[in-house]
Amino acid sequence: MMKNTTYTARALQRAGRWDLALDVLEPEDAALRAEILTDAFWWRLEGAAEAEDAVAALRESEPARAAFLDGQLAYTRTLFGVDTRPDDAERARAGFTTAASDRELAPWAAFWLGVVAELLDKDPVAAAEHYRRALAGADDDPLLESYAIRHLGGQALESGDASGLDSLRRSYLLRAALGARPQTAAAAVTLADRLPDGPEARDLREISRATARELGLRWLME
Repeated sequence: MMKNTTYTARALQRAGRWDLALDVLEPEDAALRAEILTDAFWWRLEGAAEAEDAVAALRESEPARAAFLDGQLAYTRTLFGVDTRPDDAERARAGFTTAASDRELAPWAAFWLGVVAELLDKDPVAAAEHYRRALAGADDDPLLESYAIRHLGGQALESGDASGLDSLRRSYLLRAALGARPQTAAAAVTLADRLPDGPEARDLREISRATARELGLRWLME
């Protein structure tokens, strides 16, 4: 059974309250601390050194999880051009490939391999295969489902399949239902950009802007 502190920390993380989430953690929650710091770096593009230290502390006890989180840090640096390193792209691939061999991490690792293929390698076919693998493993994980269908929906729209819009809308609704505020703000912009100009699109963008300002979601604000 999940400890009360762990449940509270995860709820605060989903709400974009990373500092509060860290405050309630117990000393033995090293893996969750590293996850929260890595997540915060993705959204706020700050706190990289602390996140790296937390991930490094897991390398002996949880090597697959450490590789997975290290891959996320490297991908974030590469995608947003924050303190990039020459080996970041390969480091991201290696981290997610290692995590893909871990039963618990495999579905999320498949998703991250998909974004590496799509956004770094410019290989939409390979990306779609990874996204479908992630979706197949997301039966009990609506947040992962929301990520996989958001990217599959975007690809469908790019190929002229209007049903992709339904996937984007479902992604937005799943995130909102989970109380995942940063993810909901990002999904709102993605959906708005695919809608015709009008009240719905304008409302979605304003909701996203307000959330980004409140939570300090740097790349959404910019």
